Amino acid sequence: MNFFRLLGAYFVVSFMGEVAYRVNFFVQLFQTFLNLVVSLGGLAVIFSYTDKLGGWGPQEILALVGVYFLVGGLIGLVIQPGMEAFIQSVRDGTLDFTLIRPEDSQLLVSIGSIDIWKLIDILLGLGIMTWALIGLGYTVGLMQAGMFVLTLAAGGVIIYCFFLILATLSFWFVRIENILVIFQSMYEAGRWPVSLYPAWLRYGLTFVVPIAFATTIPAEALTNRLNLQTLLGAVGAALVLLVISRVIWRVGLRHYSGASA
Repeated sequence: MNFFRLLGAYFVVSFMGEVAYRVNFFVQLFQTFLNLVVSLGGLAVIFSYTDKLGGWGPQEILALVGVYFLVGGLIGLVIQPGMEAFIQSVRDGTLDFTLIRPEDSQLLVSIGSIDIWKLIDILLGLGIMTWALIGLGYTVGLMQAGMFVLTLAAGGVIIYCFFLILATLSFWFVRIENILVIFQSMYEAGRWPVSLYPAWLRYGLTFVVPIAFATTIPAEALTNRLNLQTLLGAVGAALVLLVISRVIWRVGLRHYSGASA
């Protein structure tokens, strides 16, 4: 498939560019380690006073933290870099070079920038989830694994579409980078289950800024807490947002005037 071929090509190019600055690896490693210490330290303090947090036990929260690192790594690996580069290309007119290529422009924009060092976060997230499942004594069956993969994919699609819709606003507004920064700050809330928050904030983190779909729902699938209604809702939301984001992208392209305007 062209998608995987292009993704592989961009990954190789990004890898070759990043290895020229190997200190970036150690910077990313330090940042990830510091984030991990803060996350686990917070859990240790909280669960020294209670056995449950929003109905979740310590090992279940640990699984959620693993999903948080995994999804955060996926966002930082390809989604956010691509959207940031796209916003810049609209401003300076270099999106022209993407539009004349013989591939779908949305696809090229989406995978055009890759931060390979975010693979560290992905691997760390997988390690934390494994550790949590061992602590819970769970044996992940085929159905449970399938539900987790499905909700994780749905959450990834929802976050991608959300980023794309925000980034597409650059066709109408000059500077919107701060919107992406705000999302990154709000994503910090994803390290805790949404059931922990008051109703108004829980609603906001689910339907306004869809962080719950990215972290809490996949973690529910991983820890046998997910019901069929939530699963179908996540998949349905992903499909609807795919259509909406594509329509907004096509409308936005018609408002792009290019570097020669």
